[in-house]
Amino acid sequence: MNIKSLLLGSAAALAVVSGAQAADAIVAAEPEPVEYVRVCDAYGTGYFYIPGTETCLKINGYIRFQVNFGEDVGGDSDWDAKTRGQVQFTAKSDTEYGPLTGVIVMQFNADNATDQEAKLDSAYLDVAGFRAGLFYSWWDDGLSGETDDIGSVVTLHNSIRYQYETSDFYAGISVDELEDGVYQGTFDDVTGDFTADDGPNNVGVAFGVGGKAGAFSYQVTGGWDVDNEDGAIRAMGTVDIGPGTLGLAGVYSSGPNSYYSSAEWAVAAEYAIKATDKLKITPGVQYYGNYFGGGKDVPEDFDGLGDAWKVGLTVDYQIVDNFYAKASVQYLDPQDSDDSTTGYFRLQRSF
Repeated sequence: MNIKSLLLGSAAALAVVSGAQAADAIVAAEPEPVEYVRVCDAYGTGYFYIPGTETCLKINGYIRFQVNFGEDVGGDSDWDAKTRGQVQFTAKSDTEYGPLTGVIVMQFNADNATDQEAKLDSAYLDVAGFRAGLFYSWWDDGLSGETDDIGSVVTLHNSIRYQYETSDFYAGISVDELEDGVYQGTFDDVTGDFTADDGPNNVGVAFGVGGKAGAFSYQVTGGWDVDNEDGAIRAMGTVDIGPGTLGLAGVYSSGPNSYYSSAEWAVAAEYAIKATDKLKITPGVQYYGNYFGGGKDVPEDFDGLGDAWKVGLTVDYQIVDNFYAKASVQYLDPQDSDDSTTGYFRLQRSF
């Protein structure tokens, strides 16, 4: 009996060991560790580390619905609806020269289901104050309302610039490619045809200086259009007064050029009233001396042109966080042509 019991016990032990080995053969391997997205707080809110790298990325943008109105603004119609979607990718990483920044902005515009465009709105790199790529110049800046007309016809250029800046001051210089800027020439009084003086060499040099001191902020911007051999200079300032912010600006152009071509000179003023935490009301006014009106085909000088004035009102209302409405109406009265009323209503959701 003892030998029989021993044999039965050995057989049972062997069966258990064999079963255990068979079970081990079909057990699934443990999953590889996963690197989850980490928040990057070194450059402000909204950044996260690209997995597997030390580069921080931020994605933001907006969706906009807008209805424009004005004479023939929609072809044969006096109103036209448009929709825009814009997304921006900003990448930052530390280097021995400071943060290395790369920005890509894609914009998608739709006038209707078939009339649409996708375009690169900005793409540039930035490190140690140097910036190179496609980006907006200082001439794209303006007062906070919609009445002022003190910028360039085209403000997005392929450029190289250097800008020194602190928390309260900046100064910089840029070299801009102006191949889509304005061209001086002559207009035929009978046919209205335009003849450019010569082909453009597409170069401009601009500078910007600005900053703030307490409730006061300022900016001085200048530019020289090498091809047209003319330039412009502009000064702006804002100061908090009472329930709002007063803004003043003035611009002078030696002749129509890619930096300013609307008039020989102009002055503008606005007062942005913060009526409530969510409501801002901004009336504005501008006066033009020797008004041309912009466009890319311009005369050789401003001689013989009449003056013009403009008045407008812009209302901004924040419905909820990151969602607001804007309405604007502008009246323009040129001495040499008919007056006009234009404006728009906009809804925009930012993220």
